[in-house]
Amino acid sequence: MPNPSNSQPMPETINETAVSAPGAGAVPRERLAGARVLVVGDVMLDRYWFGDVNRISPEAPVPVVHVQKQEDRLGGAANVARNAVALGAQAGLLCVVGHDEPGERIIQLLDDSGVMPHLERDPDLLTTIKLRVLSRQQQLLRVDFENTPAHEVLLASLARFDELLPAHDVILMSDYAKGGLTHVTKMIAKAHAAGKPVLVDPKGDDWERYRGATLITPNRAELREVVGQWKSEDDLIARVTKLRTELKFKALLLTRSEEGMTLFSDDGILHASAVAREVYDVSGAGDTVIATLAVMLGAGLSLVDAVALANRAAGIVVGKLGTATVDYDELFL
Repeated sequence: MPNPSNSQPMPETINETAVSAPGAGAVPRERLAGARVLVVGDVMLDRYWFGDVNRISPEAPVPVVHVQKQEDRLGGAANVARNAVALGAQAGLLCVVGHDEPGERIIQLLDDSGVMPHLERDPDLLTTIKLRVLSRQQQLLRVDFENTPAHEVLLASLARFDELLPAHDVILMSDYAKGGLTHVTKMIAKAHAAGKPVLVDPKGDDWERYRGATLITPNRAELREVVGQWKSEDDLIARVTKLRTELKFKALLLTRSEEGMTLFSDDGILHASAVAREVYDVSGAGDTVIATLAVMLGAGLSLVDAVALANRAAGIVVGKLGTATVDYDELFL
């Protein structure tokens, strides 16, 4: 991405250090129940092995973990869809899984989650697994198993997207760079033509493929990979403004960890301070943020109110272990 030009128009900064979420009961359950979100992207199985460490291996200077418990959770786009359902919305999931044990396990977990699965099966695909080994709630090791789906399966998924588009209010693209969003540019164009807002959780440095998205939600590292290192807030504003202008993003929500999150849109810049909570585990927090945004927009809330609630949800989920969800009662009561 070239350096931003000083000729780019600068949005007005809204001088708020925090955004307040709507009060309890401001979003009735039945209103959220009417929100229909289609999540498209890369799914994975998050597998956790829990055990005790009492000795060091004689074979190498590494701990020996005596595994005593195993737990499987939906990861990637599947965790995003699960977060939407936890808030009370209707969520469909369009993805590709393999004909293997982790693929079958994902199907089982989806059946239990309330997510409506729209799955394409690839016999040659190794369903992505992120295996985490933990002892006393501390992660010792992560092992990843993955490859990419076949071209024919991805074309079938694109055709299925055409069928599902009319029945959903908000389209959410969850990109984990595993190949499931090979046709994301065509999907965004189709959704735009149908008048559906498109939210994107990006990956990698090629954001041209997300051109025309309604809202993109990078973290600091992801944004830095595309626009470079900014030297100040003014520099950040200039770089984001140029990016949004070039790629026609209506809005960009930058998640900034302990610094909260900042929304850049045509209406200006709005900052939501991080909710003061003890951070236990940030894995999956981005899934919760974008799922909350999609649900609230699908329920008819403004983008500002949706961001406030997504910020609150993020503050809750980082206090939980691993990929987790935030439900209606936690968010509003």
